[in-house]
Amino acid sequence: MFTKLKLAKADGSYLKELAKLERQHLLILDDFGIQPMDAQSRAALMEIIEDRHGKSSLIIISQVPVNKWYEIIGEQTIADAILDRIIHDAHRMELQGESLRKSKSIQKENY
Repeated sequence: MFTKLKLAKADGSYLKELAKLERQHLLILDDFGIQPMDAQSRAALMEIIEDRHGKSSLIIISQVPVNKWYEIIGEQTIADAILDRIIHDAHRMELQGESLRKSKSIQKENY
């Protein structure tokens, strides 16, 4: 998503792309935090979160604990603003145990 938004910024279609995201009733950010955010990605995430806050749903899936998200987002002030909007109204689920991918892989090996 962030790569697409960067390209959209370069070709002038950034606002159009943001409008598409805003119209979605549910936005799912999968694998959040795999790599640290640069300034452009932080700004885009802030805009997206700000636009959606209190209006539509957001699901964030991450293998990174929430207390490490500040490091991923990078800029303390922007991270505070983003996380304030996400965390306080969130329903959090933390999964425990083995990865389903790992257990399914073991099952396949046994056949």
